[in-house]
Amino acid sequence: MKKSYKIEVDCANCANKMEDAAKKTEGVKDAVVNFMMQKINVEFEEGHEPKTVMKEVLKQCRKIESDCEIYF
Repeated sequence: MKKSYKIEVDCANCANKMEDAAKKTEGVKDAVVNFMMQKINVEFEEGHEPKTVMKEVLKQCRKIESDCEIYF
């Protein structure tokens, strides 16, 4: 399953790091952050609940930029 979420991130470099962190999160098959559109597109692995996975993605992203936000 693929979903798109609105994000708030301050710089393109942080967006790239957030993309890498999202890709390494359990339950994420693939992730792409579009800094200009302020969106993250996530493809989930089978059998994982998107909302639960996204909470973990947000937790990992906040380690990179503490004030980032993902709206899910």
